[in-house]
Amino acid sequence: MANSKRLAQICLVLLVFDGVALRAQDDSLVVKDFESRVKKYQSLKSDFGVSNKQTNSANELANEKRQATEKAHAARPTAKQGDIFTPQVAGYFKKQIASTLHGVGGDKVRASLNRAEPTPNVQLQVNTPYPDNLPLQSTPPTLLFNLPPLPRGLQYRIVGSTLFLYDENSRLVIDYITGAIA
Repeated sequence: MANSKRLAQICLVLLVFDGVALRAQDDSLVVKDFESRVKKYQSLKSDFGVSNKQTNSANELANEKRQATEKAHAARPTAKQGDIFTPQVAGYFKKQIASTLHGVGGDKVRASLNRAEPTPNVQLQVNTPYPDNLPLQSTPPTLLFNLPPLPRGLQYRIVGSTLFLYDENSRLVIDYITGAIA
């Protein structure tokens, strides 16, 4: 009897461990899918001549940003929510964010989000510029640490409870996840 009970306990431990390993493998595939979609976006930008070029002239900078916005917008004329943050990717991000907010130091991350400059209810739209007159809330480093890294020029930004992918050169909202910050 004791042996069968011990065997049952070992089987339970193995099942739990196997489930954790499968989730980690699934998460890895989801992250690879996300990275592939971001890479595809980056290649579209380069195909249409949108660069990360820097300048010291305010007029040149404004002109380059305007051109970058137009070219990036034209590169994805049918872009829609979920093109990059697919349901699976969005689920992974929500899980990572919740883990950060409820984990060690989560109170500090929440406090950082609450201290940010308030942004009125913004209706984000994919492939449209983020409003120039509204502040861009940065994403706390502790939260960034738990999200997949982004290539230069792309940033995670937050508006209310929405996490969005922002192209700093074109000022476009690339995609977003509503209810990501709960």
